[in-house]
Amino acid sequence: MKKVIMSGNEAIARGAYEAGCHIASGYPGTPSTEILENFAKYEGVYAEWAPNEKVGFEVAAGASIGGARTLTTMKHVGLNVAADPLFTIAYEGVNGGFVVVTADDPGMHSSQNEQDNRYYAPHAKVAMLEPSDSQECLYYMKAAYEISEKFDTLVLFRVTTRICHSKSVIKLGEKESVSVRPYEKNVKKYIMIPAHSKAKHYEVEERLEALRKFSNNTSLNGVEMGNSKIGIITSGISYQYAKEVLGDNASYLKIGMSYPLPDEMIREFAAKVEKLYIIEENDPYLETAIKAMGIACVGKEIIPICDELNPDILRKAILGEVNNIAYTTDIQAPSRPPVLCPGCPHRGIFYEVSKYKDIIASGDIGCYTLGMVAPLSVTDTVICMGASISAGTGIERANMVSNRHDKKVFSFIGDSTFFHSGVTGLINAVYNHTPIVICILDNRITGMTGHQENPGTGKTLQKNLAPMIDIEKLVLACGIKAENIRVVDPYKLGETKNAVKQAHDSTEPFVIITKQPCALIKDVLKARAGIKCVIDEEKCKKCKACLKVGCPAIKFQNGVVTIDATMCNGCGVCLQVCPFKAIEKVGE
Repeated sequence: MKKVIMSGNEAIARGAYEAGCHIASGYPGTPSTEILENFAKYEGVYAEWAPNEKVGFEVAAGASIGGARTLTTMKHVGLNVAADPLFTIAYEGVNGGFVVVTADDPGMHSSQNEQDNRYYAPHAKVAMLEPSDSQECLYYMKAAYEISEKFDTLVLFRVTTRICHSKSVIKLGEKESVSVRPYEKNVKKYIMIPAHSKAKHYEVEERLEALRKFSNNTSLNGVEMGNSKIGIITSGISYQYAKEVLGDNASYLKIGMSYPLPDEMIREFAAKVEKLYIIEENDPYLETAIKAMGIACVGKEIIPICDELNPDILRKAILGEVNNIAYTTDIQAPSRPPVLCPGCPHRGIFYEVSKYKDIIASGDIGCYTLGMVAPLSVTDTVICMGASISAGTGIERANMVSNRHDKKVFSFIGDSTFFHSGVTGLINAVYNHTPIVICILDNRITGMTGHQENPGTGKTLQKNLAPMIDIEKLVLACGIKAENIRVVDPYKLGETKNAVKQAHDSTEPFVIITKQPCALIKDVLKARAGIKCVIDEEKCKKCKACLKVGCPAIKFQNGVVTIDATMCNGCGVCLQVCPFKAIEKVGE
């Protein structure tokens, strides 16, 4: 067998391919994004980006009902969006094998919360697997499809950031030749009216008992006996940390199938060790279940519930030792708070809005969340994907019922997020005559997760040409009046300023659409290569007006304003802000 180095995400994609998965649909979200990007590269498969996780889940569920082996992927908060079909498909079951990848983010490297999605499995009553390295990502995916079809259940495949992005050696296998199963009409199985659901619930409980017996006998769960004074029950990346710290000085029950839990194995293992520790990141999922079995163990008393674990944390918690081995360097990396990139097209509209002090800005999930950062300091609140318009409507309604008329509500949302779950919020604002301003920032890509295609880019995940959804026409179709729509180039501050003023003064729902591609798109980088903005020091009065646009390429040091030529891409926003015309564009 050929050996290669793969990240967990690459290995998940490979495992799905080797398992004969036919169809995959999902929505990009760190740390899960690269799974579908890699799966799409294999021959003989179909992969797509859906507008949101719920749609991706439902596409995969429908394909499973149609007899295909299917996959849907999303980050942890994405499963909240897809929770509705998750709970129903848990009752309906599958035809072709169906695997749902949820990628959790302990430490919140790129997320708004640290929720532990392991609880979805017992809540929905479906099987759950948790790999601990890239090889297991591949192997467990193949096992997941077998479990799905054997037990007529979807399988929740739970990974975390370190599993997704860490790389290790794996052995490649051959692709299974799996035919699409025939579809047979079965309304009692696939239509969950109450009468059918009641019968299905009994089947679900019987299935869980069969899965529990399977969990107690599968090689996905395994015991490694070493020193019996210390027993460790763990799963996922926590197993790797525990092994690094304790090695052969402890015994391990490594749980790969974490729902239903292998209760008999747990009891037998606990009886063999003197002191039992439960090592897991975030919530006490394993610990709570094990203590409910009447088994004495130590867990969150010493293991932190917040943030990621690491070997040093475990070493101190279990052994009371502090690792004094440190690697230092004479040069310290400078701190780099997140900011909008140089040349970001979102900067222009945030700059113009920042001039108003009577605005409440409802933000959303994406690069434009960074409108909160000084000196722009525009955004007031961010909840979740697509919430900016709905929340903005709520803020305006609170203003109206309290007779507060001194604040104007602006909602900011990106193109991909608008397609994801912003359209319904816009319809709500129109339907209920809520006079907010909706700013749709169209940068022609799904930016923050790494430039994935979306319904507005004209291409699919597999790079096929596709219809390009016209946001302006969509907004018109939702009921916004033509006179209340402005489409602007955010690099042109004059027209952006006028649009913001008209929107601010409007007494009806108003939409501003900014259209300019992300500055980091490869074609954009090529087109702007060599174009820079430079400062004429003789004309510069050091008024610092250019600093107010918040571009990281502009610096004020030692009493001098400079533009870093290695960062600037000549967007020209600073040029328009300078009152003394001390900035000019070169290289065009």
